[in-house]
Amino acid sequence: MRVLRWVVLVAAVLLAVGVSVAVLRIGPRNVLGMIRYDHRKEGDLRPGVAAPDVTLVSLDGKTPVRLSEHVGGKPLILVFGSYT
Repeated sequence: MRVLRWVVLVAAVLLAVGVSVAVLRIGPRNVLGMIRYDHRKEGDLRPGVAAPDVTLVSLDGKTPVRLSEHVGGKPLILVFGSYT
């Protein structure tokens, strides 16, 4: 029984050390970001398929804008990126 406890304790310590090293290499903020925000779904976007309706925030940071409100006769281009 004592040997089993010793083996379990050593395995737990090795697991804790391994997880700690992985978190330090990836970065704690990146790990938290992956846990909180990485809920991607496989999409089916192809040319000619309607884009999913989403709500974005306008440049003033307050006004919500729905994509479906701006789809019409003219092409709609969305650009996501950093302009800093």
